[in-house]
Amino acid sequence: MDRLFDTHAIRISRPCAPVWTLTTPDAGGLDAPRKVVVPSVWESHPALRAYRGRGIYEQTLRCGGNVRLWLGGVSFRAKVFMDGALLAEHYGAYTGFEALALGLPRGEHTLRVEADNRYGDDSALHVPNDYYAYGGINRPVLVEQLGDAYIVRCHVRTRLTDAGWTAECAIRVRSLSGAPMEAELCVDIAGHSARTAVALPAGESVDVTLSVPCGDVRPWSPDDPALYAVSAVLSVGGAPVDDLIDRVGFREVRVEGRRILLNGAPLRLKGFNRHEEYGSFGLSAPLEAMMQDVQLMRDLGANCVRTCHYPNDPRFLDLCDETGLLVWEESHVRGFDEQRMRHPLFMEQLRASTAEMVEQHFNHPGIFVWGSLNECADDTEYGAACYREIFGLLRELDDTRPVTAALLERPGGRVFGDMDVVSVNLYPQWYHATPVAESLAAKLRESDANGGADKPVIVSEIGAGAIYGYHDPLGRSKWSEERQCDILEAQIEAVLANPDVTGIFLWQFADVRVDESWAPHRPRGFNNKGVVDEYRRAKLAYGTVKALFHKL
Repeated sequence: MDRLFDTHAIRISRPCAPVWTLTTPDAGGLDAPRKVVVPSVWESHPALRAYRGRGIYEQTLRCGGNVRLWLGGVSFRAKVFMDGALLAEHYGAYTGFEALALGLPRGEHTLRVEADNRYGDDSALHVPNDYYAYGGINRPVLVEQLGDAYIVRCHVRTRLTDAGWTAECAIRVRSLSGAPMEAELCVDIAGHSARTAVALPAGESVDVTLSVPCGDVRPWSPDDPALYAVSAVLSVGGAPVDDLIDRVGFREVRVEGRRILLNGAPLRLKGFNRHEEYGSFGLSAPLEAMMQDVQLMRDLGANCVRTCHYPNDPRFLDLCDETGLLVWEESHVRGFDEQRMRHPLFMEQLRASTAEMVEQHFNHPGIFVWGSLNECADDTEYGAACYREIFGLLRELDDTRPVTAALLERPGGRVFGDMDVVSVNLYPQWYHATPVAESLAAKLRESDANGGADKPVIVSEIGAGAIYGYHDPLGRSKWSEERQCDILEAQIEAVLANPDVTGIFLWQFADVRVDESWAPHRPRGFNNKGVVDEYRRAKLAYGTVKALFHKL
């Protein structure tokens, strides 16, 4: 499954068989077919630890009729074939996509997925970076049986009115028929329902909006993460032909001065930046590992997590929804100067990544803010224009959440006034010796003077590195676990003591592998700023952060 609950009661949907055949044609003498498990990354195989190239996955399916394949993530280029015929192409490792095979004769068919994680001129977002660009089918693959029409998505906006909560449902239905048809759409949520007739033109999609008054439901909050199923059913001739089930939480997020309000109550954020990576599993962590991360962060006293620097697996987001962990989710881009931002495909690919993130993760109540463009060229006019375009896209796609971007510590930012929440990355005491309070105050003055006054402020990254197991209790040298504790203590206390700061996201939760080109600056070839290592073994900083987060 690609979610933690059944998403259909009518549509036949099943996970693809887990064992596939993988061929790696660019691996020289290691190109013989091998059996692998999907989802996974091919770097998990001992012989492919550093493989960069193409991977050809094959699987035999028994199916027929109209078949919809849902691929939750392929890193980072994908082509999907059925019996040799190209069905779909996709770019980007961190969002899903569909491939439709219509009118298949019933029987056995060969599904082939070609993944490619090579850098190249056609890739503006996946570049050598301070994390690793893995290869493979990294998220689940579903096989679904469709009729002549199906529900593409159901976005739910929850609004609080004088009469209680209302769910505004925006539903997209797609026809696969060569003839127009009359249908009926019914939505049920929290024991309340609404329905409407739908005229479906042949082979086209139709957007329908239904408002469902839900009255006195329990609102979603970190302390009481109440979730409700929303079920949309499509019927033709009085008979149900398709459905889609999702989960929502009733809540409102808004910005008021320096505060972010959830259901009218101000948020005080204490959390972590977390890359979607886990030891031997790389980008494709099993559900148990995701749950362990959630449990460890909650034990540390965190109430939020940032999905640096790309959309996360919806199963992880489901876990956050269930446990009340607030989420800052952002679309995929990190650390680009203006030259990289001027790549001819940059904005096209970033817009697609951003739109797919919102489209696929809209209903997760834990997501309280959308972000993008981490540490890019906001200090140039061209770069600032890119920020403004993406902020505009996010607001166009979703008017229920504020938008932000984590900005570099260097001066000259031009977009403080364009985002709803000001977010800054600071590394005093690690990359420079400036006292933490002084570094933070200087950034706040710059923001206030350039359009960010009277807006919430988040310290979106702050931290220090340590290599697991390296101790220096006397000299407390950099990269020792003791020095990391000293710096994190000074950072956390100074940031959370500032009344103008809404919260802090430590960099970072766990150590992560980096691209080879970054290895000379990263011991072990890892970004070692985690409070746990890549296998979730706790460093001394675990206890320091836990004590401070629970105390402050």
